[in-house]
Amino acid sequence: MSVRYTKDHEYIRVEGDIATVGITDYAQSQLGDVVYVELPAIGKAVEKGGEAAVVESVKAASEVYAPVSGEVVEVNSALEGTPAAINEDPLGAGWFMKLRVADAAELDDLMSEADYEAYVKSIS
Repeated sequence: MSVRYTKDHEYIRVEGDIATVGITDYAQSQLGDVVYVELPAIGKAVEKGGEAAVVESVKAASEVYAPVSGEVVEVNSALEGTPAAINEDPLGAGWFMKLRVADAAELDDLMSEADYEAYVKSIS
């Protein structure tokens, strides 16, 4: 299982041709307390870098971008009732959606965990 990261602070955890997408711990800490999430419809096609979901906190609303292109095959509907799971466990229970990856080569453009940690240090 491979986890990759974007400069917009999304993560993608790939298992076979299905990838779980969410926001990183850094992103949730910057947002503050999450109060609402808007998830995409199952079956929606998303484009790499395109808006895939929206997360709202007490501070701001923010788009969640698709790290790769694909089709939404599952959403974490539990977040609609408990959006705080994004703050409490962003890499676990706080995931947003699962995508069927259209082109695995797009993953090559994303950062490894070590690269992402170095990137966060460089901006904070």
